[in-house]
Amino acid sequence: MSKIVIALGGNALGKTPDEQKLLVKKAADIIVSIAKDNDVIVTHGNGPQVGMIANAFEYASKFNVAPFMPFAECGAMSQGYIGYHLQNAINEKLRENNIEKKCATIITQVEVDENDEAFTDPTKPVGMFYTKDEADKLASSNGYKYVEDSGRGYRRVVPSPKPERILEQEIVSNLADDGNIVITVGGGGIPVVKDGLGYKGVDAVIDKDFASSKLAANIKADILLILTAVDKVYINYNKDNQIALDSTDTLELQKYIDEGHFAKGSMLPKVEACLKFVDSPNKIAIITSLDEAANALEGKNGTRITFN
Repeated sequence: MSKIVIALGGNALGKTPDEQKLLVKKAADIIVSIAKDNDVIVTHGNGPQVGMIANAFEYASKFNVAPFMPFAECGAMSQGYIGYHLQNAINEKLRENNIEKKCATIITQVEVDENDEAFTDPTKPVGMFYTKDEADKLASSNGYKYVEDSGRGYRRVVPSPKPERILEQEIVSNLADDGNIVITVGGGGIPVVKDGLGYKGVDAVIDKDFASSKLAANIKADILLILTAVDKVYINYNKDNQIALDSTDTLELQKYIDEGHFAKGSMLPKVEACLKFVDSPNKIAIITSLDEAANALEGKNGTRITFN
């Protein structure tokens, strides 16, 4: 039996409640098939969901019908909303297969360094689109940074700091060791910094794959399984000389990173997260699609990354 952290990509979740409830059934089926013989911890993205929540509060606040909601609180809401659908689907599938396990969601905070250089250069777009005039007026009144986003208008950008510590990781590990399926680090976790004896949320977005890698290392997982839209990692992606990587090691993968084979904001953070996790011979990272997750664990598909 292995301890496996499964990082669900955004393609496994929906942009509306009804769409999400349908899509998580497929994810639940695959997660439960893996959890039958393994200890499983599930992480997930939250891009569309947290954006929807932030947009709703931002729009409502313009008309004074709801308060402006800080981004950390929006992240917490998205964790609960996604976890609610995902744990219900997983628990239903467990009962259907007569598997004596339970599933629950942990609202997860992730400590970041308030001196992280990301805080001086916000890059992650969130919230509503504005015209340049609207964005300029908002920036002068609230002090936020707004940038043009792919020709669609101007959006607020927030920092994307690296995760330092998952506050609830001991609880997650204990639950998993007792045979439960745990959903955690949703959307990369709620970013927090120390505040006296406690913590306070900050307006930021933590990369889900980096947070999943940090969690997997800290709870001593055997396998980090990152699920995305493609079944394997490719070099020279979408070119005539495209090559799929069936297996690779940390040295070779670093070489491909240095050569610029992986796109920022797409495959690059996934392979970098795998490198951070695979720091010894007894750890394995796998990148593949949701459909091929079970096959990839058996070595029949996906890209398998080992230590060198």
